[in-house]
Amino acid sequence: MAPTDAPPTIGAAAPLVGHVTNPADQPDLRHNRAPVPDEIDAVDLPVTGELPEGMRGQFVRNGPNPLFEPIGRYSVLDGDGMLHSVTFDERGVSYRNRWIRSRGLLAEVAHGAAIYPGLGNVMEFPDRSLTGDAGPVKNPANTHVIEHGGRRLALWEGGLPTEVTAGLDTVGEHDFGGRLRGSMTAHPRLDPRTGEMFMFGYSLFQPYLTYHVVDPDGTLSHSVELDLPAPVMMHDMVMTEHHAVFLDSPYVFDLANLGNGPMVRWMPENGCRIGVMPRRGAADELRWFEIEPGHVQHFWSGWADGDRIEFHGCRYPAPDFGIDNTTPLDERSAKDLTARPARYRVDLAAGTAWWEPMDDLEGDFNRINPAYDGVAVRYLYMSGFTRHDRHLGDFDAVVRYDDLTGERTLWSAGPHGHVGESVFAADPAGTAEDDGWLLNAVYDDERDTTDLLVLDARDVSAGPVAAVHLPRRLPFGFHANWFPEEG
Repeated sequence: MAPTDAPPTIGAAAPLVGHVTNPADQPDLRHNRAPVPDEIDAVDLPVTGELPEGMRGQFVRNGPNPLFEPIGRYSVLDGDGMLHSVTFDERGVSYRNRWIRSRGLLAEVAHGAAIYPGLGNVMEFPDRSLTGDAGPVKNPANTHVIEHGGRRLALWEGGLPTEVTAGLDTVGEHDFGGRLRGSMTAHPRLDPRTGEMFMFGYSLFQPYLTYHVVDPDGTLSHSVELDLPAPVMMHDMVMTEHHAVFLDSPYVFDLANLGNGPMVRWMPENGCRIGVMPRRGAADELRWFEIEPGHVQHFWSGWADGDRIEFHGCRYPAPDFGIDNTTPLDERSAKDLTARPARYRVDLAAGTAWWEPMDDLEGDFNRINPAYDGVAVRYLYMSGFTRHDRHLGDFDAVVRYDDLTGERTLWSAGPHGHVGESVFAADPAGTAEDDGWLLNAVYDDERDTTDLLVLDARDVSAGPVAAVHLPRRLPFGFHANWFPEEG
């Protein structure tokens, strides 16, 4: 929900038109990773099947969609953020997409071409005469979208969050009244019971990690600098009812190598630790527990049972997400070292931690019913791979785990289907944890179209109960959310 007295938006009435033709044939600009060129609105979308009666709200997905031809090597992590919304209300189903008008993008619009290089050349700063007050590094706000404290925020973990409206217009960067001086993770944890938000920001320079708590009204009220031995890439965290939990994996920014090779390197010799602290604790209350090296991009959830903490995530034995400017432009730089579901446990009394595999199916983009974040959760949803001809992030299946019985069920999108992230939309008349639906934007490469599929969260293997046919394809994107209609 946007604040009652919403601040003015940026360039809301000025449509943007893309200028990307990919003359260098870069892999991350081909096929469904190619950007869409404009902003459109469409109403009365056709639907196959029957939409659930109680499903009222807005599905919003964020992702990279460069406006201008990139400078040098382009990674899918670099693209300008674009929000795509599908709204379900009494009038039917409608679609809208808008670029996030970041300060950096507006500087490029004024210049008429790209001025910021990608992450592979992040230390090659553009001239101040071109950027103005937009800063030396563009914040594309291209990774996630959340709602907290009466504000909707588009997130990118290298900078401040960007406030947007329910209509997808850009308000501007949000620094919590000047209290957030660094970056914010794209994966904060929102406690559905207390209304608090728990988040962190990592940095290439000390302090490498800063942890924050935001009150239900949006006030950032608690910040702690945490001591790490190296600048690690940390994408997600875990909360329980009493703890904040971090995975300090050896996926390390190589400052000496910036501009000359991979920006981030896997360094297992650095060791790996799980950190646990009280949710509003001080730095000296953080306890570390050694564990076998591995990296987790996305966790499902975590909870505590006495002195035992348990959480789940998809574990990479050695990640490589391809932030490397030395790879030829027409070759992929990311390595297809995919993740598998894993269970982590910490015994606070014994001072030990360990992990174990849950399944051998590869996947990621983990989601749950968000009403259960921080407490024991039974049903885990994942985007998975049943095919072995797919690249990193190019999923083909929606997967459901029952953590009580160990049962795995899935629905496959078939050889031409490309699955995004599943978002849980709770049934307002439901009472059980899995009473609701999964919404997933699935691209069909044979038809070159995208459908927003609706699956029963209780019976994923039955396949979609409805398909909303979008007016055009949604390019490859990252994370999405469901914002229920207020009743």
